[in-house]
Amino acid sequence: MKIEKWNFAARAAATAGTVAFALTLPLGAASAQDKTYTMKITLPTLNDPSYFFAKSYAAALEKDSGGRIKPEIYPASQLGAIPRQIEGTQFGAIQCAVIPPEFFVGVDERFELMAAPGLVDSMDHGQRLAADPEVKKVMFGLGAEKGLHGVAMFMNAPSSVIAKNAIRRVADFKGKKIRVLASKFQMAPIERLGATPVAMTLGDVVPAMQQGAIDGAVGGIVVWTPMHFNDAAKYVTETGQPAVFAIAEISKSWYDSLPADLQKLIDSDAAAGQAAIGPTANDIVAKSRKGWVDAGGELISLPADEQTEMMKTFSAAASDVAKAKPVVDAAYKIVTDAAQRTR
Repeated sequence: MKIEKWNFAARAAATAGTVAFALTLPLGAASAQDKTYTMKITLPTLNDPSYFFAKSYAAALEKDSGGRIKPEIYPASQLGAIPRQIEGTQFGAIQCAVIPPEFFVGVDERFELMAAPGLVDSMDHGQRLAADPEVKKVMFGLGAEKGLHGVAMFMNAPSSVIAKNAIRRVADFKGKKIRVLASKFQMAPIERLGATPVAMTLGDVVPAMQQGAIDGAVGGIVVWTPMHFNDAAKYVTETGQPAVFAIAEISKSWYDSLPADLQKLIDSDAAAGQAAIGPTANDIVAKSRKGWVDAGGELISLPADEQTEMMKTFSAAASDVAKAKPVVDAAYKIVTDAAQRTR
């Protein structure tokens, strides 16, 4: 499938007055103002909230930098599987990655905190949690010693389970192989339902379901619908948990090479994009749910009493995962306390 690459148009040429002013600057200063910086933005998805955040962020940076930052967006894993995207960002071949934080667990195991079930009870709550100063301090700083600079985080969608055979009751999970994100906070709850969790990158899910390697997958309706997962399965059980967040990480080596004014824009435009994404994300979730049904798919809710019992199971599993490692548990407490404050 041919995926569109977005290259945002260069800004208009400098005015004569600006040129005249530049001629009065020392040579080094004038050169710094003239230099342009290519910014490759990578993400594994397409037409979901992460993608629209990336588009908005890129447009703002191009405009606010006067064309000195040249963003290029590569959605749908055009630059490789998620682990390759993360490595590329760490080492500077890619300048920005917008990916669910739990995929960065190889960088620091605390990145998986946002995948803990039961943290949020709505999209709006998820955006408030992601904006909490204590949560941002923890999450944005995790990759600082590993080549990453965090700049934004937001809730992408509530989770659901897509499956070849309908999952209508909690008992239907038993014996199934379910793809999860690379987080013990997702693996442990699925195991307690009697299913086998299989960590797998997004691009492998459709062929794995078609070939019978897995029976279903945890993810979001904002991925299932626009990326045509109905080619592999028709049933989506809306568990709502865990929330799927996305984090924007900048290559620290690239960030450190920028002039101070552009570093400031990288941070401030990302923060503005995070603050603005909520209504867009809500709209995409609603349209994706409708689109799934319109395409012949089915949306399923568990019986209310079983949903309640499942959440108790999930929450107990998350607590046990956190307690197994003191450094994770300390950060988990910061995030869960913030979830209560913002509920």
